[in-house]
Amino acid sequence: MLYTVGEMAKILGIPASTLRYYDKEGLLPFVERSSGGIRMFTDKDHEWLKVIECLKQSGLSIKDIRNYIGMAIQGDESSLVKRLTLFQARRDAVKKQMEDMQETLELLEFKCWYYEQAIQDGTEEKVRSLSLDEIPEQYRNIKKKMKTLHLNEKE
Repeated sequence: MLYTVGEMAKILGIPASTLRYYDKEGLLPFVERSSGGIRMFTDKDHEWLKVIECLKQSGLSIKDIRNYIGMAIQGDESSLVKRLTLFQARRDAVKKQMEDMQETLELLEFKCWYYEQAIQDGTEEKVRSLSLDEIPEQYRNIKKKMKTLHLNEKE
């Protein structure tokens, strides 16, 4: 089946201008055009676009995505290992981002609890003076990390 820019953009949930930008940047060498010059996308192009979006979401630059597409066009003999290495690096980077975001979420959860307690008590004094054992278990690790960072800053 063939899709116009607008149809493919709708399927992907992105603006049509994004697809035009990708084409301008050389990320869509596989997309055919009608005799009138209109980009016509296929189901296979959809797969490519999903990979491009994945790489973009993982933080890869347009230039590096273009290099990846070039490697894929070169074929298996010269680029399979390079492509695998690229995806392994992106996977590792995303895992690190997820770990960092999890730590951020834990700190936000702790601070929400902290201020809810302070509001309930009418002051921060009581919650601020709680020992580690008095803090709910789910917040202890983040409190320990905060203390460790604070101590390291003073050294």
